[in-house]
Amino acid sequence: MSRPDQVRTARGWLLLSALIHVLALALVALPSHRWALAFALVLANHLLLTIAGLWPRSGLLGPNHTRLAPHAHAAGAIALTIDDGPDPAVTPQVLELLARSGAKATFFCIGERVAAHAALALEILRQGHLIENHTQHHRLNFSLLGPRAIRREIAQAQAAIGANAGTRPRYFRAPAGLRNLFLQPVLAGENLELVSWTRRGFDSVARNPAAVLARLTRKLRAGDILLLHDGHAALGADGVPIILTVLPALLARIEAAGLRTVTLAGALD
Repeated sequence: MSRPDQVRTARGWLLLSALIHVLALALVALPSHRWALAFALVLANHLLLTIAGLWPRSGLLGPNHTRLAPHAHAAGAIALTIDDGPDPAVTPQVLELLARSGAKATFFCIGERVAAHAALALEILRQGHLIENHTQHHRLNFSLLGPRAIRREIAQAQAAIGANAGTRPRYFRAPAGLRNLFLQPVLAGENLELVSWTRRGFDSVARNPAAVLARLTRKLRAGDILLLHDGHAALGADGVPIILTVLPALLARIEAAGLRTVTLAGALD
C-alpha cells in the first residue's frame, strides 16, 4: 500500500468514527430519544477500534507486516527481530551468538537507549544487522497517546537513531505491538512501515526457556517473523536472560529446517 493510501485508510477510520458519533447525537436529538441505539453505536465503534489496537497482528488500522514478502518466503528466509535494546549487559552476548551461527537479525531499538549506548548501536550495524524504530521511551501507555505525543515518540527515536547510529529506520514496531488509529498517519509522515510478527516467545515475561522455544518454533516455516527481546529480558531460573538460552537452540532449529535468517531490509518489499 502506498503512503497516500495508508493516510487515506487511517483518515477513513477517523471519518467513520466521527460519522458514527454524529449519528448517535442525531438519534438522541430525535423526539423519541433513541438513547439505547445511540449508546450501542458508539460502544460498538469504540470496541472495534480498541480490539484493532490491542491485536498486534491486526491490519484493521492500516498496513502491518506479519510475514516476509513472497520472494523472501520462496528463498527460505526467516527474520529474527529483537526488541527493547540495546542493552549493554545482554546485546553483546546476543551479537556473539548470532555471529557464531552467521545469523542476521533486525533490532527494534529504543531511541534513548541508542543515545545512551551509541557504540553498541554502531556495533550492531557493523556486524551486518539492522536497527529500526521502537519509539523514544517505550512508554507502556503508547496506545493511549494522541497524535502529537505519538509523533513526538517516533520522531525523537528517528532523530536519536540517526544522530547516534548514522542510519534512518524504515520500519517501526509499537511497544508490545499495541497502537491506536492515530499511528498510521504518523508513520506515513515519517516514511515508516509497521511491522509486528508471525509469532513471539513472550521472553520478556516467561521464565521457562523450553516454553519460549516451543512458541517460536511451532509450525516454523519460511517467511516467518520471530520476536525476541534483548532489553527487558526475563531471567530464567539460573538467572540468565531467556534470549541467551533460547537463541542457540532456535538458530539450530532454523538451520535444521533448511531456513536462513535475513534482516528485514528488502525482505518486506
